[in-house]
This record gives sequence, structure tokens and C-alpha cells, in this order.
Amino acid sequence: MSDTPWEPSPPITLGDRTRSVIRDYLPAIVFVVLGGAVGILFSCLNLLTGIKTHPNLNRSTPYECGLPSEIQRGFRFGISFYLIAMLFILFDIEVIFIYPIAIELRSFGGFALGETVTFVVLLMIAFIYVWRRGALEWK
Repeated sequence: MSDTPWEPSPPITLGDRTRSVIRDYLPAIVFVVLGGAVGILFSCLNLLTGIKTHPNLNRSTPYECGLPSEIQRGFRFGISFYLIAMLFILFDIEVIFIYPIAIELRSFGGFALGETVTFVVLLMIAFIYVWRRGALEWK
């Protein structure tokens, strides 16, 4: 019996490490392979058994409640639409960053509270800047 309370384990070789990594990732690899196989199988079955149609002008036009569409093919949305959409996404994502801190604020302590308050103040400054510049006005 040795003086140490534990027995040293044999050194890990490169082959053992590779087998361990493959064993850890095996469920994910099987999931991806089976998912790809099912997708390819369904696509092939659709090609073989699907309804064969010939292109038709009436079938390829968009259906809009039985009325012809009033939107022209070259119709473009105004820049204000895209600007408001980007601002919405920006401020929406910022709220997602605040959520985990709000959940675990007690465990993070006062430093996290100070950082969160600073973050919200910067968000409000950005919001006021965008508002004053007229980016939220629909023209």
C-alpha cells in the first residue's frame, strides 16, 4: 500500500483522447447525419412522386384576395421603413442583453448593477439622439 490516498491513473494517449472526443460528439454527429439523410430522402421522394405541373402564367402570378395586385414590380420601400426596422432590432437586442443580468442581479452584486445602469443610460442617450434627429418620424 502506498502513502498517497489515490492511485495515479495511466497517462492518456492520443488515441484514447480521440476516442473520448468522438464518443462525446457521437450523438450530435448522428443527429446531423440522420437529419441530412431524412432531408435528402424527402426531397428525392418529392421528385419521384410529386405532381408534375407545367409553368403557367396564371399559376405564377401572386394571389391577393382575387384582385390583381396594386403593387408594381419595381416598388421600393422608403428609407424610413428600413431605418425604423433597424432601430427596432437594435433596441430589441439591447433588452435581451439586460435580461440575464436582471435575473441574477443579486449574485452579481453592486458592480453589475452599476454597469446595467450605465448601459441603460447610454441606451436612453442613443434613443433621445435618434428621436431628436427625426429618425422615428414617418414621412
